[in-house]
Amino acid sequence: MRLRGSERRPLDVSLDGQPVDAMEGDTVLAALLAGGHLLSPDAAPRARAGFCLIGACQDCWIEDSTGRRFRACVTPAADGM
Repeated sequence: MRLRGSERRPLDVSLDGQPVDAMEGDTVLAALLAGGHLLSPDAAPRARAGFCLIGACQDCWIEDSTGRRFRACVTPAADGM
């Protein structure tokens, strides 16, 4: 799920105020999983690592600090997220 390559620059991304190991080219989900974080969808009985990973299901919807909702599996990570 994470692109290989040491030439990619790190990104400034956080989850609940804690830094996340995000790199340029990662999706938000790849960055979260690389840092050991799982998703907790509303309908899921427990946290997990995503479901379809192509943006077709409703499993990886998350919300940013502005209240904007997006699918973590297909949204590129960006500085300041």
